[in-house]
Amino acid sequence: MATLEDKILGEKLHNYCSSSEDEGSEDEGSGDEEKTIKTSVTAEPPPVNNWNGSASNTGPKGVLEDWRRFKQLEAENRKEVERERIALAKKLTLTVKTEAEDDADKERDEIEDELNELIDEGFLMKYQQQRMQELMAKLQKAPKFGKVITLKSQDEFLNAIDKEDPKIAVIVHIYSDKKRACQTMDGCINVLATEYPTTKFCRIAADITGLSRHFRVDGVPALLVYKGGQVIGNFVQLATELGNDFFATDVEKFLIEFGMLPEN
Repeated sequence: MATLEDKILGEKLHNYCSSSEDEGSEDEGSGDEEKTIKTSVTAEPPPVNNWNGSASNTGPKGVLEDWRRFKQLEAENRKEVERERIALAKKLTLTVKTEAEDDADKERDEIEDELNELIDEGFLMKYQQQRMQELMAKLQKAPKFGKVITLKSQDEFLNAIDKEDPKIAVIVHIYSDKKRACQTMDGCINVLATEYPTTKFCRIAADITGLSRHFRVDGVPALLVYKGGQVIGNFVQLATELGNDFFATDVEKFLIEFGMLPEN
């Protein structure tokens, strides 16, 4: 009797014997024909997972494989349809605009056309001239100094800082006549005062400030920078940084590096 495994994998019949009718009868005598032996061997079943479009195995396993393949094709078809649907939706999203959006685009295009007509060479030249005039007017309104102011008392020192326009930078040189580097600094700020007329340059002797003897000896030359009554830069012992002999360009570069002077 064939087993379930034989049914699934394909029934194999080895050495199956068949005889003529009344095979077991011995009454027919010596004239009985010799039993005919028929041997039938089935071919090896195809691999279970190798489906070529036709069901070569009609057992339960073959039916299951056919069903799996059918569902696979159905799923792949659904995925393909879904991909096409998403692509079409994206395309419609990119191309379809509302009436309000169309109106906004038209209005924007009209404005751009008008600007392109206005912005020609003559218009740009006129605009540049107007801006130059505005900048020159602002410069003319700004206070002009152009020289170094010597402060002779502590009150003059305080007034020079506190009573100045908050937009004006005040640079004060604290000096000592006994220091060579201070004499060099005096010459440098005289040059810078003419090159930066909107910056207020002052000088005051260290003895007048009431600072300590140690500062009067070792702290000079010193540059203190104020704006709006507040100190924004405090540079002491500049002889250590610049030496005894230096030039106005060296002081200028130093102050620009720390943001105390605008770049010309």
